[in-house]
Amino acid sequence: MKISSVLQPENIILDVTATTKAELIDELAQKLNDNGYLSDIQQFKKDIWAREEQVPTEVGFGIAIPHAKSTGVKAPAIIMGRSLSGINYSTESCNLFFMIAVDQHSSSEHLQTLSKISTFLMDELFRAKLILARDREEIVRLFEQAEEQDAQALHSHKKHAGKKIVGVTGCPTGIAHTFMAAESLKNAAQELGVQIKVQTNGSTGVENELTAEDIEQADGIVVAADVKVDMSVFGDRKVVQTSVKNGIHHAKDLIEEAIAGKGVAQNQGQSNLKEAKEKTRLKQPKIYSHIMNGVSFMIPFVVAGGILIALSFMFGIHAADPNSPDYNAFAAFLSTAGGSAAFALMVPVLAGYIAYSIADRPGLAPGMIGGMLATLGGSGFLGGMLAGFIAGYSILAIKRLVKGIPDSLQSLSPVLILPLVGSFVTALIMYFVVNTPMAWINVSLQGWLNSLTGTNAILLGALLAGMMASDMGGPINKTASAFGLAMFANQIFEPSAALMVGGMVPPLGIALATTLFKNKFSIEERNAGKAAYVMGASFITEAAIPFAANDPLRIIPANIIGAAIGGGMCMALGISLQAPHGGIFVIPIAASNPLLYIMCIAVGSIVTACIIGFLKKPMYIATNQTKEQVDSKPVASTIKSAS
Repeated sequence: MKISSVLQPENIILDVTATTKAELIDELAQKLNDNGYLSDIQQFKKDIWAREEQVPTEVGFGIAIPHAKSTGVKAPAIIMGRSLSGINYSTESCNLFFMIAVDQHSSSEHLQTLSKISTFLMDELFRAKLILARDREEIVRLFEQAEEQDAQALHSHKKHAGKKIVGVTGCPTGIAHTFMAAESLKNAAQELGVQIKVQTNGSTGVENELTAEDIEQADGIVVAADVKVDMSVFGDRKVVQTSVKNGIHHAKDLIEEAIAGKGVAQNQGQSNLKEAKEKTRLKQPKIYSHIMNGVSFMIPFVVAGGILIALSFMFGIHAADPNSPDYNAFAAFLSTAGGSAAFALMVPVLAGYIAYSIADRPGLAPGMIGGMLATLGGSGFLGGMLAGFIAGYSILAIKRLVKGIPDSLQSLSPVLILPLVGSFVTALIMYFVVNTPMAWINVSLQGWLNSLTGTNAILLGALLAGMMASDMGGPINKTASAFGLAMFANQIFEPSAALMVGGMVPPLGIALATTLFKNKFSIEERNAGKAAYVMGASFITEAAIPFAANDPLRIIPANIIGAAIGGGMCMALGISLQAPHGGIFVIPIAASNPLLYIMCIAVGSIVTACIIGFLKKPMYIATNQTKEQVDSKPVASTIKSAS
């Protein structure tokens, strides 16, 4: 696309009348509106100011580039303003202003063209020519000439010939600064004779994505971004990490630092990228990571909803029922906020973020719609998980199908084609294929759980709590937790109580063992045991990991047995818990019988402590004069590495 298609002479103001930043934005926006590029000037200015509040858009060199992607824009455009006397923009006086207006339907080609204009401003001579230009047509010609020269530009100095660099750039809006930093890095790399590949995390998504091979072969890595970047992909490689503005102004220095190995390793303990990726692959298959992504976003809704409902019970068990003589308006409000709002969103959020994990942003709407259909159709948590996968993989399939459509229609893909077709496909499958059988499975499972009494209930509680304690945050733990969340979504709260027992007993039992059997633990372990009291009471099972890693054959069986006994007691007593996270902080309001529930946790912890005390060898043998260390490996280093 030619630059002249977005930079018209009519959109150039050689001498702005504005003297302040606010006046300048008003003047440039008004010009765009007068020339027919805006449909809602107020909305556009609101979006411009929202971007300015994130990070001011001055980029140095006397230039500011206010920009926004706005529903108030009819068509992509750029308007230039020039002030020879200068305007105090944010932290410096600027002479050249380029306001970029991008509508919601702009294609990536539009955005790349607009961003390319921004990169030309890095050239000092080019900026001087813009300042001295006599008319609008000359300014347009300057940009067109720069575009032609850019394709043929060659640099003679090759300081680091043969070296390879990879980079990532990104800014909150992803329109100008993202691509300016990328272009600056490319120019600096070319000048230094360095091969470079830059991934841009722009408003149209990730472009030029780095592969594992790119990262492995690179002699240096630069991340210049003001948005979150997934650093795990770099393994234990050193990364020079900075702001996008530094990427624009100091690209050559950043590349020099990266090649010199001056970056910081973001993921210590991973020997290389291949090993890190392989470990991740073995520990968390893709399907598992997608589910956990959905669950992580769902949990806040579960916790908030459960606690709000539990608080409503403080006014009476039927206080939220308008037909009850105990009715209380505030209790009804709490119940509505927790049940009708938070709980109603649990499954749609789960499905939406499973789809988001698979297909990125386009999967979110189809996933949430599929999740809502799962809720309405009775298939619940299990149906919601399926809805997330159906939506995510449907979007990926649709993306492949529409990849070859004309560029003029590409802009419709993220806002119309993908969400509409993806939602239709997901809804169709959920409504006619998934909901009926999954609802039957759901009802059958609920009926089975509700019918459990006596020995069966004890066995289920023991199994769930034992699974929670077995690998303390690992896949077995997460499997049990997912089952509990599924039951929680169906308003069966007893499994949640057993699961929290299973998560609290290991650290509390170990902490108690360090207190009761001091001669069997080193000083470092006893100090760590004090912290384990607090972490265990807060339902942070991972506090037990350093001890289990140091002595797995004794600690892990003790954890499982103690947790299973506590969980079995909990189910046998019929204790329910309406907030599946929070530990001691939610037990008083969320447990059906707080005192009995605390007793179950205490019994499980005592059993774990006693088994550890029985199995572990003494670390010290008391003598008349001193204590002599006998046998054990201190876990100080293990504790440090785990923390």
